[in-house]
Formats: sequence, C-alpha cells, structure tokens
Amino acid sequence: MNKRWREPAVWFCLTVWLAAAATPSSFAQTAAQTLPALTLNAGIHNITAELAQSAEERATGLMFRETMQTNHGMLFAFEEAGQQCFWMKNTLLPLDVAFVADDGTIVNLDRMKPRSLDAHCSSKPVRFVLEMNEGWFAKRGIAAGARLTGKPFTP
Repeated sequence: MNKRWREPAVWFCLTVWLAAAATPSSFAQTAAQTLPALTLNAGIHNITAELAQSAEERATGLMFRETMQTNHGMLFAFEEAGQQCFWMKNTLLPLDVAFVADDGTIVNLDRMKPRSLDAHCSSKPVRFVLEMNEGWFAKRGIAAGARLTGKPFTP
C-alpha cells in the first residue's frame, strides 16, 4: 500500500468524501452555493467572505464556481478546533487556503489545484479556514503569522 494512504489525514478526508458521496443531497448538488457574507481584514486589505458553517455548506464550499471576485473568498467555520483538511473535487478555480487560529492568526497557507483530491491540511488544530483566489495572499505579502480581523476573530 502506498505510504501516503496510511496517513490519518488522508483517511479522514477519504472518509468524509465517501460519507458526502453517499448522502442523497450530494447527488443533487451540481451548482454553486451562495452563502451570507461577512467582512474580514488582513491589514489594510478587506475581504468579503461567504461563511460556511454547516457540514453541508462546508462540504460544498466553492465547488462549481467558474469565477470569484478579487477580494472575495469563503470562510469555513468548524464547531471545534482540529486538523482541518481540504481538497478540490468539483472545484474549478485554483485557490489558496489559509488555516486560521481562533485569534485570527494564520497558522499555515497552501496552494490548491482545481479538481484535485490532494489533501491540504492545517499544521495545527484550527476552527477556521479561509479560501481565496490563487495568489491572493502572496500578492499582498500575507504569510503565516499574519493576523486576520473581523467578527469571528473579535473577543
């Protein structure tokens, strides 16, 4: 067996994907979802982020979108901190992902290729994950250790 398939994060992602594939609602999902948005800030940069809070909203994420405005993205909010892993099945846009601590600090960043099942995971347990267009963070000099502000990160 390939060593990669023995990693817990890969098994977790595969299990979540298989569970989602088995639900009736997943068979009907072929269009992009639109969720309520909130404003975040990365220094002087404003972000309009749709908020994915339920399991179904998080599972669909940015799938099936063909475009996304420059300063727009999606914030995934989980009930508990954990190692969060994402992949790009049915996602048409190249994206960058930021794994974010409760205080808004970016723990790590990764680049994700469209239509890929490659797992991209947080290096520490987090409750928040922000997806933006590919290159958005780098173009603004935003790296791990930078801090996001806005409603979910305000004490």
